[in-house]
Amino acid sequence: MGNPKAFLTIPRQEAGYRPVHERLNDFSEVEQILNTSERRKQASRCMDCGVPFCHWACPIGNKQPEWQDLLYNGRWKEAYRILEQTCDFPEFTGRVCPALCEKSCVLNLSAHEPVTIRENEVAIIEAAFREGYLKPARPLRNGLKVAVVGSGPSGLTVANQLNRRGYEVTVFEKDEFPGGLLRFGIPNFKLNKCIVNRRIELMKKEGVKFRTNTYVGKDIKAKTLTGDFDAVCIAIGSEVPRDLPIPGRDLKGVHFAMEYLGQQNRILEGIKIPEKDLVSAKGKKVLVIGGGDTGSDCVGTANRQKAKSVTQIEILPQPPADFNPATPWPAWPQILKTSSSHEEGCTRRWNLATNLFGGDSKGNLKSVEVEVVEWTQPNDGSRPEMKRTGKTEKIDADLVFLSMGFVNPVQDNIIKELSIDTDSRKNVSVDNNQRTSCDNVFACGDAVSGASLVVRAMASGRKTAVAIDRFLNGF
Repeated sequence: MGNPKAFLTIPRQEAGYRPVHERLNDFSEVEQILNTSERRKQASRCMDCGVPFCHWACPIGNKQPEWQDLLYNGRWKEAYRILEQTCDFPEFTGRVCPALCEKSCVLNLSAHEPVTIRENEVAIIEAAFREGYLKPARPLRNGLKVAVVGSGPSGLTVANQLNRRGYEVTVFEKDEFPGGLLRFGIPNFKLNKCIVNRRIELMKKEGVKFRTNTYVGKDIKAKTLTGDFDAVCIAIGSEVPRDLPIPGRDLKGVHFAMEYLGQQNRILEGIKIPEKDLVSAKGKKVLVIGGGDTGSDCVGTANRQKAKSVTQIEILPQPPADFNPATPWPAWPQILKTSSSHEEGCTRRWNLATNLFGGDSKGNLKSVEVEVVEWTQPNDGSRPEMKRTGKTEKIDADLVFLSMGFVNPVQDNIIKELSIDTDSRKNVSVDNNQRTSCDNVFACGDAVSGASLVVRAMASGRKTAVAIDRFLNGF
């Protein structure tokens, strides 16, 4: 380790965001970058712990201490070589991962100043692209073919891993461009789509084939895939949003969050949206129901569309800002997260349940009735219980975005794509090796686990690629 005492003398320094008045006028990435000298200083803070909890907490097992030391010593190419061993797409995780590694960093547990692992990671991969360390691989083909259904994080990971093992991989995507959640779910101000395009183009040069606008089960039968390919991997994600079936749900102006975010991303891709289907927050009072990252993305998008006001409500209590004794390490810390979107302008409220949507005579949304709730912790240690207080109020709103997570019809999703015959539709299941009960069909990512993190989807993709490789090699 180059500087064993750096963590004592160098404080954590984040790159920070572009000024609010600037970033609100575009959809470019909000996060800035540190210069090379400052970035190496931040890498030097890694104290090479005896037990690197950062590595333990990372779903893909990144070897953070190793590449932090190489980065500090200016050995960028070697740092990249270590990073690529565990992470297929550091340019994605380095931008959108919530950094489970940093939450487990010893400097976070002891001083609340973890190493800037996520930012250091993206600095390494950007250097790899910039300096030409990353070149198209030319794998020796083994004559076997694999179909991947879905081009989100897990699907791309499976495709990348199997392609480099010599398989001829074809990725089927129902949307206009590949990328899945990365393309049509995450806003450009968090992940610019030129970053996605760059990786897709590299994968094409390496031999991966992409068939877009192809819905398996409609445009092409799943049975055709299982016959034409030696193995099929289902990586369709978990796209069924949790609904809010209360009075007024059918009013004009109530939308699912992903419907809104996906449309804005399509507009930025140059895809024309019919006028009647456009959802714009310009000049409107916006209410976001749900306090997670997707809700935050709606806040940022509405602000860029020049909404009159933006309010975000959450049914759960407001968590503490820095440390939550109820969720000590190694649990995920349930603390207050203030995103770049929140900084741009948003009223945030907690302990509010939604009772009904109110509208006018023309069927347009005008208000939302909410009710204050209280949460109590049972003495037996079971889950907290919610109690309605009867205290209601109306919040003026012209647009509502439902951002309450996704339901998890795991097998239903897979069955939907695997409509091969009546019998198989009744008993499709997935084992611990990601293999379904349909002969040569595997599944991975959110389609199996339910909605989760990009990095967890990638971890699932790597596991599934190994399982498919073993299956096709007779192990």
